[in-house]
Amino acid sequence: MGSFSIWHWLIVLVIVMLVFGTKKLGNMGSDIGKAVKGFKDGVKGDEEKPTTPVAPGTIDVDAKEKK
Repeated sequence: MGSFSIWHWLIVLVIVMLVFGTKKLGNMGSDIGKAVKGFKDGVKGDEEKPTTPVAPGTIDVDAKEKK
């Protein structure tokens, strides 16, 4: 059987565009792009969790217990 040539893929692409329409294909591509970006941000977000912000002018120290 072998692999498909470029002409086979072009015919498949034309048929898919006729069935779904270009607007719907564009929306699907956009949705897939947003999903991939959200996934990447979710994976990267665990590694780069920001620390608790400290208000400016505040000194952040640990108090020692008096013995």
